[in-house]
Amino acid sequence: MDLRDLIVTPLVIVLVYISAYLLRGRVTDGITRRYFIPALTCKIIGALALGILYQFYYGGGDTFNFHTHGSRHIWEAFWDSPEKGLKLMFSDGTDYRGIYEYARRIPFFRDPTSYTVIRLAAFFDLFTFSAYSATAVLFSVISFIGLWMLFQSFYEIMPERHKYIAAATLFIPSVVFWGSGLLKDTITLACLGMATFCVKRLFLDRRVRVSYGLLLLVSLYGMFLIKKYILINYLPAAILWIYTANLAHIRSMVFKILLFPFISALVVVAGYYAVQQVSKDDPRYALNKLSNTAKVTAYDIAYQTGRDAGSTYTLGELDGSFGSMIKLAPQAVNVSLFRPYLWEVRNPLMLMSAMEAMILLALTLYVLRARWTRILSVLTNPHVVFCLVFSITFAFAVGVSTFNFGTLSRYKIPSLPFYTLALIQLYFLKSPSTVEEFERTE
Repeated sequence: MDLRDLIVTPLVIVLVYISAYLLRGRVTDGITRRYFIPALTCKIIGALALGILYQFYYGGGDTFNFHTHGSRHIWEAFWDSPEKGLKLMFSDGTDYRGIYEYARRIPFFRDPTSYTVIRLAAFFDLFTFSAYSATAVLFSVISFIGLWMLFQSFYEIMPERHKYIAAATLFIPSVVFWGSGLLKDTITLACLGMATFCVKRLFLDRRVRVSYGLLLLVSLYGMFLIKKYILINYLPAAILWIYTANLAHIRSMVFKILLFPFISALVVVAGYYAVQQVSKDDPRYALNKLSNTAKVTAYDIAYQTGRDAGSTYTLGELDGSFGSMIKLAPQAVNVSLFRPYLWEVRNPLMLMSAMEAMILLALTLYVLRARWTRILSVLTNPHVVFCLVFSITFAFAVGVSTFNFGTLSRYKIPSLPFYTLALIQLYFLKSPSTVEEFERTE
């Protein structure tokens, strides 16, 4: 952060709020209007706080490398020669001709996932004069848009529980903090929200529009470019959501029972095919390589790249086999959702994660205790199935492949809104014994 941040950032924030006030009436109603500006404010504060943390606490890190050692060099190239700037923006990381003087100073030039974030930051830099804080604020706006769409999706399902839906999607502290700054997680979180909104609109509400289709493709492609493992977890859950929601509208119970095995097989095949397609360009994410990728990633984060991010943890021995990974599934889900425990806290950031995890555990136990007699019937609700399948499988994926509480607190944020939404629905939804009752929950 430097002098340009103090000059440009306030102007960008003012423009963001003016735009928000002008657009609020088009994307809110009399109830949701109250959450719009507070949620946007939280995201902006989160983006600025993240930058301060990385500069004064960590003394560097990903957000610093993406901007100061990434997008700023592209911005400088644009000032020197627009042609060079455009070549850097659209480079595939292999051709240095004419841009070597800039590309050699970008550590992530040959890393496609990181360079995608750098490209977006460079685009924003063109309007912010490469002021870090101002660019981070624009990243927070992208994240806010995605999470607002996620909020809107489940508000339409349970409008009378708008306070709880807003808390789950817009105001979870770690999601606000880690999902607002100039990081990969900010963009993938936005993509998740946008994709969920479009899936609901297109396949559940049957409101077919070209804009929804294009936005769905863009959001899925964004996850593919930046974090393939999120897409690998999301696609099967979304496919299951679509099929179970449409299955619920079939009136004949006999036909449902006869159709269920075929639908289940179709979901498995579709999920498998989706994962295969996602992993085609990166063999690390092929099904037969996932366990070894998890092992390599876990030990790298615990003892190399993430050793300074917080205390390490262990779940047991990973030998690279699929069996060893599955055996650790219960512990992996537990560590993602309910740890660190208070007695495992080693620094102030871990305390925030521990308090949040403790609250989430208490809410889980409360919901299970209060509604245990009808949990199984409510679990047939398509929206509950979707939220649980994605949040649990994702919690397993990051828990078994991280081994570092500091890094995990950032990586796990996509699972938290969906898991909390599942708890809300388990507590408030009625058992849909008929099609009409299910439709009323929508």
